[in-house]
Amino acid sequence: MIIVLAVSFFSLGLRAGTVVALSIPLVLAATFFVMNLFDIGLHKISLGSLILALGLLVDDAIIAIEMMAVKLEEGWDRIKAASFAYKTTAFPMLTGTLVTAAGFLPIATAASSVGEYTRSIFQVVTIALVISWFAAVIVVPYLGYRLIPEKGLHHDENEKPKGVFGKLGAAQHHLAERFYSGFRKIIEVCVRQPALVIILTLVTFSGSIYLFQFVQQQFFPDATRPELVVDLKLPEGSSLKSTKRNVENLEQFLNGQLEHIDNYASYVGNSSPRFYLPLDQQLPDISFAQFVITTKGIPDREALRLKLIQLMDSSDFSHLRGRVIRLENGPPVGYPVQFRVSGDDLWVLRNLAEQVAAVMRGNPHLRNVNFDWNEMSKVIQLEVDTEKAVSLGITQTTLNQILSGMINGANVGEFRERDQTIPITLRGTEERNHISLLQSLNIPTTMGGTVPLGQIAHITSSQEEGVIWHRNRTPTITIRGDIYSKIQAPTVTAEVESRLGDIRANLPLGYRLVTGGAVEESAKGNESIGAGFPLFIIVMLTILMIQLQSFQRVIMVVLTAPFGIIGVTLFLLLFDKPFGFVAMLGTIALSGMIMRNSVILVDQIDRNIDDGMIPNDAVIEAAVRRFRPIMLTALAAILAMIPLSESVFFGPMAIAIMGGLLVATVLTLLFLPAVYTVWYKLTHGKELFLSKPA
Repeated sequence: MIIVLAVSFFSLGLRAGTVVALSIPLVLAATFFVMNLFDIGLHKISLGSLILALGLLVDDAIIAIEMMAVKLEEGWDRIKAASFAYKTTAFPMLTGTLVTAAGFLPIATAASSVGEYTRSIFQVVTIALVISWFAAVIVVPYLGYRLIPEKGLHHDENEKPKGVFGKLGAAQHHLAERFYSGFRKIIEVCVRQPALVIILTLVTFSGSIYLFQFVQQQFFPDATRPELVVDLKLPEGSSLKSTKRNVENLEQFLNGQLEHIDNYASYVGNSSPRFYLPLDQQLPDISFAQFVITTKGIPDREALRLKLIQLMDSSDFSHLRGRVIRLENGPPVGYPVQFRVSGDDLWVLRNLAEQVAAVMRGNPHLRNVNFDWNEMSKVIQLEVDTEKAVSLGITQTTLNQILSGMINGANVGEFRERDQTIPITLRGTEERNHISLLQSLNIPTTMGGTVPLGQIAHITSSQEEGVIWHRNRTPTITIRGDIYSKIQAPTVTAEVESRLGDIRANLPLGYRLVTGGAVEESAKGNESIGAGFPLFIIVMLTILMIQLQSFQRVIMVVLTAPFGIIGVTLFLLLFDKPFGFVAMLGTIALSGMIMRNSVILVDQIDRNIDDGMIPNDAVIEAAVRRFRPIMLTALAAILAMIPLSESVFFGPMAIAIMGGLLVATVLTLLFLPAVYTVWYKLTHGKELFLSKPA
């Protein structure tokens, strides 16, 4: 808010800046009220959206008060100046507002987990922008009428006029005059040499597309919460006692790290309850345990994380698989790099999975490469002498029930403690711990006696599949790995993909190798966003057609939208930020912000021509006249992104919007006049375009 207010006061002066400043709490209060009506709570996404909206909601107010100030400087009275600002800017501002909001529309229509996670960006920004338009056309003219003097924005009764550039002083006023004079000459060059301007712009755009491949890709960044999650996975079939013993060993280590830890909780045989929405929860498994460690802050979290990673690599925990995980943002992914092999024959499947794992282990960025299942479990097999069992009246069902009750236990009741029910289980003791004692287990017969189990059955031990994961009803092994460095998962996945060509080429018939992990989840999110693009295009073109009422002008406005990618690529590379899902949403929305400025400029050109200006002069004067409101609104949005730029979650989006809007705004002021010049010459003739009135 301080940044937005500083831009308003510095660029517009005290009185006009006060008008803009007063509109901010009004719009925010109304936004909170509407958010409450639609049950939109305050959380990470909606709060970030409010900061994003804050840089945009003052745009209409700045445009309206700036237009009113210009007319007052020209000698108009306050009522006429206020009404003129309403009549000439209300509908173009509404068009720009709706186009900007439409830029976020694909988020609202995304039928996916990422769409659900980020939908409030569209909701909050759209609510704030629409309310800001109502404030700009109703409240701002009234406040301008009350606060701005009759003789003009920069005229007081005891003060000499200081021009339309605000209370800058003589030196600054002269500097501003020189700047506008220089800018006019630049626009004149663009109008005289439009082909050169268009070619240079297209070359720059093509260069940015080429450089974009060097920007790291990302799905969602890690969370900035102080918790660490540690997963311990023992070999399949391990006992609960063995799992608990390893948990106690880790607890002893954590008790020696209390300078970093506020508290921790361990869960044996299960994962923690969902205390955080994107938590990647695990299924119950007696060979699995999980720790949730709350550290004293981010530095302590990172210091403890490094120690735990080293501990998991030590001999004390080499017999199990340990993961040290920061909490995720966005839909849970689990292991960031994953590949899936599917097929019917389990041993062929294992062989293919081992080949993929060997390639993954060869990548220096991957750690802890493993399979989601591949281990055999110990089992007891009972070979029953059917003739003896039948002669004694012993059925297979009877044997199953007795052995299950002895080994696994049989529920005989429940114990209720407050709101919890605890099962009461009856089971054997020594027989469960010593398989050899099962031979002497007495089995009741139909004749009222008992017979030792060893007389009617032979007990053997062997191994079988402990668990088999299926995907689309086909056995599937997932090979996955962790990344402990700063490199992004899509980059590592691409490196591994480039070395899997031979394996893919030699896959047996009926077997598949598919990429999973962050790349797959990102593709799902992009696909759901892409599904909303047709609606976005239809809505955007409809709004532009209603405003501009010309296919030619609509095409000219739309042509400026892609230029945001130039600044996006430049700033992401400059600040070493990855292009993630949230940054992609910002880039999509950026097109609406750019077209908003183009609509304002094209509308001004058309008004100048309708007022009798020569088209050549109309283009130049429109660019010069609209330079200030376009740049002010762009700067308000750009500078308002500064607080977000340091955010781990919103930072890449803020950087993308800052760079894209800055470069695209400058290019719009140069490129659009050149395109309009060429277009008008082609449709109206060169002589008419350059002719002077008699």
